[in-house]
Amino acid sequence: MKKNIILFCLIAFSVGLFPQTKQNISKPNFILVMADDLGWGDVGFQGNKEIRTPEIDQMAANSLHLKRFYAAAPVCSPTRGSILTGRHPERYGIYFANVGFMKPQELTIAEILKSQGYTSGHFGKWHLGTLSKKLTDSSQRAKRENALYSPPWVNGFDICFSSFSQMPTWNPMENQFVKQDYYNEEEKIVSDNLEGDDSRIIMDRVIPFIQKSAGEKKPFFALIWFHTPHHPVIAGPEYQKMYQQFDENKQHYYGAITAMDEQIGRLRKELRRLGIENNTVLFFTSDNGPASPNEEGQGNFAKRLQGSAGLFRGRKTSLYEGGLRVPSLVEWPAIIKEHRETDYMASTADYYPTILDILNIKTELQPQPVDGISFLNIIKGELKTRQRPIAFYSLKQQALTDNRHKIYSSDEGKTFELYDLLKDPYEKQDIAKDHPEIVQTMSKILRDWINSCRRSETGADYKF
Repeated sequence: MKKNIILFCLIAFSVGLFPQTKQNISKPNFILVMADDLGWGDVGFQGNKEIRTPEIDQMAANSLHLKRFYAAAPVCSPTRGSILTGRHPERYGIYFANVGFMKPQELTIAEILKSQGYTSGHFGKWHLGTLSKKLTDSSQRAKRENALYSPPWVNGFDICFSSFSQMPTWNPMENQFVKQDYYNEEEKIVSDNLEGDDSRIIMDRVIPFIQKSAGEKKPFFALIWFHTPHHPVIAGPEYQKMYQQFDENKQHYYGAITAMDEQIGRLRKELRRLGIENNTVLFFTSDNGPASPNEEGQGNFAKRLQGSAGLFRGRKTSLYEGGLRVPSLVEWPAIIKEHRETDYMASTADYYPTILDILNIKTELQPQPVDGISFLNIIKGELKTRQRPIAFYSLKQQALTDNRHKIYSSDEGKTFELYDLLKDPYEKQDIAKDHPEIVQTMSKILRDWINSCRRSETGADYKF
């Protein structure tokens, strides 16, 4: 009922019953591509010399490269929630992977765009709620309660090819430790075209969606959340062969990334063929840092987790930079005319307000506070520093980073480490004892933010 009220208000908002700012005449398309557990150092444009990512590297050559971009969390589900809402998932109970679900009171970016005449599609991993009240994957066996039901099609997406969580990256219906299925927007299991590379299988659904939208001259929003290179990571024989000089574990990890890279190239080529590349904003990122070998268990498959965080400290699950800093590109030929790089500090929570800013949309229906900040000015080349710090919370870890410093706690804020990220980006030297005043100031900001999240948990942010 609350979701229906919100949707009614959005439709009313879009037809002028509520005040709004003037919209752009030509609404750009938005595509957000996200890899799963892809490390900061797993792509060529960030210095990797072993993994072949020519398509992503070509995208980088024509993009804005956000060199200091953060996932909202060091694991997948919370980061995904931040993209949809612009808010940190500590506010609405998605604290970790397989914890919580997208609440109906949250106003997703897909719902906002629907009110503006967009058609939206979700393709790949969802991990923000169960996908069926009747048909349950074994991976959802502990999540079967209807209260956790929150598939993409009840969160604003018109077309779906969605899995609850991870899939094998080759022949996804095989080699599974837990049974997984793909569902469409009618809540039916998809059974055709499921052999071979999983990234290609996903893109086979994306391309017709884009073609149809372009043919109807209707603006679209595509959320492409690849499973690669999350475990169980498996590369097809032709991709393994590309890396035969390496051991088997690297053959699979590297090969799966190259297979995904090909599909990103296929996507960009299709945008050009359709003549819509100039009016399409294409984002690329990862949901967190690389997983550690054996961290996930699952026998020999876990040994294939060969990701790199570059020189950054930490990996997936950590609030050190290696668990949070992820690759980030923005390609928009109409605005970004040539390759640019920026050290502007941004995060996955910023996508939501950035899209609203591009469309000149103002709405009072979005739950407040919003943690993200638009980086449209950065896209336009108007350099500046971020107006406020970015806060992180994951289990017992807490962190806060501003344009220079970062505090980190592993014991729920009892003690803090301090790093000067401009001088020490790899967090090798804790300077907390030398600068207690910085720790005091930043920890106060962090505590206030955490208290704000606790108020949000009570439902205080919702108007409906």
